[in-house]
Amino acid sequence: MERLADRVILAWGFKRVALAVLAGAVGVLALPPFGFFAAMFVSFTLLVWLIDGSAAAPESGLIGRLWPSFTVGWLFGFGYFVAGLWWLGHALMIDAEAFAWALPLAILGLPAVLAIFYGIAAALARTMWSDGMGRIAALAASFGLLEWLRSVLFTGFPWNAIGYGMTPVPLMMQSAHVIGIMGITSLSVVIFAAPALLGTRQGAKLGLSLAALLFAAHIGYGAYILYGPQPAPASDSPSPVIRLVQPMIEQTAKMDSDADRAAIFEKHLKLSVESPKDGGRKPDIIVWPETSIPFILTDNQDALSRIADTLDDNQILIAGAVRVEDMGPGNPPRYYNSIYVIDGRGQIAGAADKVHLVPFGEYVPFENILDDFGIQNVVEMPGGFSPAATRQLLSLPTGIKFYPLVCYEIIFPDEMTGDLGAANAILNVTNDAWFGATPGPYQHFQQARLRAVETGLPLIRNGNSGISAIVNARGEVIAGLGLNETGFVDATIERFDAQRDPGYPRQTYFRLIEILLFAIALVSRFGLVFKQN
Repeated sequence: MERLADRVILAWGFKRVALAVLAGAVGVLALPPFGFFAAMFVSFTLLVWLIDGSAAAPESGLIGRLWPSFTVGWLFGFGYFVAGLWWLGHALMIDAEAFAWALPLAILGLPAVLAIFYGIAAALARTMWSDGMGRIAALAASFGLLEWLRSVLFTGFPWNAIGYGMTPVPLMMQSAHVIGIMGITSLSVVIFAAPALLGTRQGAKLGLSLAALLFAAHIGYGAYILYGPQPAPASDSPSPVIRLVQPMIEQTAKMDSDADRAAIFEKHLKLSVESPKDGGRKPDIIVWPETSIPFILTDNQDALSRIADTLDDNQILIAGAVRVEDMGPGNPPRYYNSIYVIDGRGQIAGAADKVHLVPFGEYVPFENILDDFGIQNVVEMPGGFSPAATRQLLSLPTGIKFYPLVCYEIIFPDEMTGDLGAANAILNVTNDAWFGATPGPYQHFQQARLRAVETGLPLIRNGNSGISAIVNARGEVIAGLGLNETGFVDATIERFDAQRDPGYPRQTYFRLIEILLFAIALVSRFGLVFKQN
């Protein structure tokens, strides 16, 4: 290990660049659909050694001294995000004639921007760099802070935070309920980077012992939650049967003629009325995916009548649709990406609008300026979508309340606020057909499962092309449909009214972890300086 560490530390030029990019790219193997979390040990061990070798001329100023470390971190991040997000380009090729020109921006440009966060993390860690365990704590604290900033700055994009590499299966997800995915991210870097200590020997016993203890606690807590005593239901009343309809509509078909839209609508209705498999109960709640109703529902009374004819009187349909709001004479209408609740009589009983829109997908930032350059939304909508001012619970006529999240809203841990404690489950509707048979839908599904574990609430997730599933509060899939399958699945939510506490102080524990890691890094750094002086 020492010989290997020396070779990485002393690497220079193209070899150093290639090692940094490769280190980041290898880490993606820890993410879905692979789930090989051990790959992160390779990534962060190499990253520590590369930062060890990021020396600058003694006469350089602060920026000059930190620039080599920033460059290593940026290259690491570039490799990680290109390998983990290349599939975003698939969405642009749905309408290649209009958007193929933006392919390099999606595949290389966005990773280049996101990699800046990792570059800053490496540079920040370098300011506290020391021998032994101190530098591992510095790197972990810096990555935790910068991953959190990535989730909130410039509308936020926390996709594939490092902590997801430590949560490939439910056994390794349960810690998220206590410290959240950001807390897992910070402590994961401690674990993943600890083998680097074997290459320099200093602090190896302490660092590896601490990493082993953290990993054992992570696994042990997961085993206790999954296999220990389970809470009893709060009532004996049966949980409602929920049907997830996964129609697998090609994205190009959703953008075509009115005849195609009518066929899409009928396909949803047909799957909704099929007899339950194995003689089960009829569904009480039927869920369709995001924008599954391919026209303005309130302008189409015939569609509401068809829904009424299809549903039994006591059945409820939850469907994604575009909602339009008339703003009065002389003003353009506003469009919302919404979820409707429709009762058995074909009446709209409730609605919830998307709050966190996708930049350049559902709206264009600085539209007045960028429009002159021909930059427009990927989703065709006059003026783009408008965001809802607040998130409201989706209340069903039966009294059940869902916490509604449309598409990628579910990747944001900080979105899980407000009336979350009053909800019976999280409802997430999405349309991942934009991304085809790529890692994207698998990554999206894993992040959705983590929100269920974090909040202690069951998850009802329906995607047009998958992955659709009913997930319990421990992140276990009760029933579901795989990617690009067509059909439906009926299931009840286990312990529907006996979830884990959704108000756990995850943010507080994350802050405490960060403070502790920064304290260890600073004590190691300045303690070493004082000893030398």
